[in-house]
Amino acid sequence: MNNNYRSFFGFNKEPFCTDIKPTEILKTTALIDVKDRFDYVIRLGAIGLVTGEVGSGKSTALRYALEKLHPSEYRSLYITASSGSIMEFYRQFVDTLDINLSSNSKVIMVKMIRKEITALTLEKKMKVVLIVDEASLMRLEVFAELHTICQFEKDSKPWLPVILAGQNSLIDKLTYRSSQPLASRIVAKSHLEGVDLKGMEKYLLHHLAISGVDQMLFEQTAVTAIHQGSGGLFRKANHLARGALIAATADKSGVVNAEHVRLAATEVF
Repeated sequence: MNNNYRSFFGFNKEPFCTDIKPTEILKTTALIDVKDRFDYVIRLGAIGLVTGEVGSGKSTALRYALEKLHPSEYRSLYITASSGSIMEFYRQFVDTLDINLSSNSKVIMVKMIRKEITALTLEKKMKVVLIVDEASLMRLEVFAELHTICQFEKDSKPWLPVILAGQNSLIDKLTYRSSQPLASRIVAKSHLEGVDLKGMEKYLLHHLAISGVDQMLFEQTAVTAIHQGSGGLFRKANHLARGALIAATADKSGVVNAEHVRLAATEVF
């Protein structure tokens, strides 16, 4: 495949990509909902959840919310979780805080994490927030222990709010008895789902516009096909829309129809 479709349709940059500016993110009701709950969790110093299927826009929503935090006032710590042990989680946490340690002792890592967060809060007068993306991948042992890192001065100081983001299985892991100390700290939950047909049309128009095309290139049948093929999920919609543009270019068609979307669907999962 080549990028001839960009010149064919007059795009000034790659359409339907994820690498867009925060100011270019489509402000959906669901996005604003995540942002509002995000702010509430940070204000309380508690724990919040963002769940949704793969490609529903969780990472984009988090990026939008984080961009609204002023860097002189907030220190955001972003971890992409893995299926590793609690030790692996702490190592990621230490690395995110730019702490150099020669020891792999859990006790020392926890001590240094607490020390750094305390210094950021009291000495540098900054508010710290921890984002754990792909949290549904974490082992139960991590869920069982994660709440302890949020405890400062006998659990009287809410200095480390946490946002956990992941697939729907994240909720299941939080229902285990061992996860209850963590789950009891959750004060807000956001769930992202696929958009409806009207929302998908608005999404396609928005991404065409930020790529330099101010007219609708997709026939209504194509919009319906993208919506059905993606289940209303943005990531797959991006792949189908871009693939359909490529198919339309090969067909020398100035508009995208349902057949072009069907061809695009043979290339993606």
